[in-house]
Amino acid sequence: MVKYKFLEDIAIADIAYEAYGKDLNELFENAAMAIFELSADIKTVEAKEKIEFELENEKLDNLLYDFLSEILFLKDSKYMVFRKVKVDLEEGNPNKLKAVMHGDTINPNKQHLENDIKAVTMHMFELKKDKGGYTARIVLDI
Repeated sequence: MVKYKFLEDIAIADIAYEAYGKDLNELFENAAMAIFELSADIKTVEAKEKIEFELENEKLDNLLYDFLSEILFLKDSKYMVFRKVKVDLEEGNPNKLKAVMHGDTINPNKQHLENDIKAVTMHMFELKKDKGGYTARIVLDI
């Protein structure tokens, strides 16, 4: 099953992609993995450090936006790149998310770095349920 694909013709100064999942946990994990892959060659990133965080939001699409924004915040504030993520999402009012990410401090001598992603945008942002599970469209400002 395809986990995500990059959409080349959507935005010029941005990077657009779709993420897929049979359930919401897998969708959120795959959306994060696309960001990890866009930030660095994940084969060059060790899983030395673990970061855990929790988020809540009443709307699932806003929770996905908050989750991806938190990843970028942690990348910039902790100066880290990541290679693994595990998401445990509990639907409710509000929806609750627990995430565990593994990565390492940014070191250009050890890692092959790619794009410095600035932000998740609301431009064309979408989360939808379909017959195969879930799909999200995400546009990142680089």
